[in-house]
Amino acid sequence: MTNKEYEKDGLQEIKDLGNSDLSRRGFIQGIGGAGAILGLGGKAMGAKAPKDADGNIIPGFEKIKEDPNASKGWKKVSDRKIKVGIAGYGLCSFGGAFFYQSHPNVEVVAATDLDPARCARLAKAVGAKKTYPSCEEMIKDKEIEAIYIATDAPSHARLATSALLHGKHVASAVPAVFGFKAEEEAEDLFNAVKKSGMKYSMNETSTFHADLWLKRKQYQAGALGKIIYSEGEYYHDFGPNGLPGYNPKNGKIDVNGWRRGLPPMWYPTHSNAYYVSITGGRFTEVSCLGTPGLYNEHKENQWKNPFGTEVGMFKTSEGGISRMAVSWDMKNAHGEKGRVYGQKPHNPKINGDRPSLPPGVGAGGHGGSHGQLTNDFIESILLDRQPTVNVSDALNMTVAGVIAHKSALKGGEWMKIPQYDL
Repeated sequence: MTNKEYEKDGLQEIKDLGNSDLSRRGFIQGIGGAGAILGLGGKAMGAKAPKDADGNIIPGFEKIKEDPNASKGWKKVSDRKIKVGIAGYGLCSFGGAFFYQSHPNVEVVAATDLDPARCARLAKAVGAKKTYPSCEEMIKDKEIEAIYIATDAPSHARLATSALLHGKHVASAVPAVFGFKAEEEAEDLFNAVKKSGMKYSMNETSTFHADLWLKRKQYQAGALGKIIYSEGEYYHDFGPNGLPGYNPKNGKIDVNGWRRGLPPMWYPTHSNAYYVSITGGRFTEVSCLGTPGLYNEHKENQWKNPFGTEVGMFKTSEGGISRMAVSWDMKNAHGEKGRVYGQKPHNPKINGDRPSLPPGVGAGGHGGSHGQLTNDFIESILLDRQPTVNVSDALNMTVAGVIAHKSALKGGEWMKIPQYDL
């Protein structure tokens, strides 16, 4: 899909919202600071790119300057094309934003979205000849080898588990599990990966941010020693109008959907990656505090969540400490970032470049991570190796946040974090 087609499709999503529960102006204002949970992909929508409450373009909508040398040194690992089905083209339109349709080792054979109009647009965007009314139906297609799940967060684990048990490899949007049943979902997902033997990858965009990847390579080379202290932050001011999300009660995308009153630490992976994806280590215990949310959605919501900001102190498997924070209501706070400090200083001689991308696969949004995540997942299948963000890393990043929220509800009580290592 060309840049102009992509931009047009993104504007169509906004138009659809304006024709349903939100006015176009209300949608733009209501986005507030959606951050990495929003985005139409790697290309900005020019002057119409939505901004958060501080006027920053929301990550995912940002214009990424493509590196003309991004494919330099890339080596084809196989001539095989993996047949992929893509699910989800809602508020984020992420189903078409991760370059499956342009990857040389992929054939997108099917697409699905619960809304027929969005399903048709997704199919057109990714070149899929077949469509299905639901992901559950698409999973049954025996032609499909791998599923990319870009649906609403509460459905990720259920759909991923089902796809794995139907013999499909799975790439899932974040978070891996969600909500009150997150720990139960984690057990089911972990067991499905082990039982099926299929690949599971979570699309944690921070993992392939240039700064994180550099520190990852430093750590893997032994340059940093053990990490004594690390920090990760995911900050976006949602604003008083809230943030739209899929609402299963009416099948629409509206401000009473799953994002209303979302506990910050239920969406923790963009910050938590700044330890887990650098070291491959684990969070083992957490004490977390929350502050009362500024907006009405924090006073009454389906999640019974009072917090607009949560900050957790985590113990790590190598004896260090991590401070990880997520906020929906702090002013002048924006984006994803992190810092790591080890026993040894950073070594500038170590090459921290991200992997080369196949020709035709762009870097994309969220710091140029989209293409990296897709290529990593596809190559994990072709080379029969674990994806960079495999199920163990995905669950530690995600479940650590779920336990952190429980701790915050109990005034910061220290709690142990379940482990899911293959």
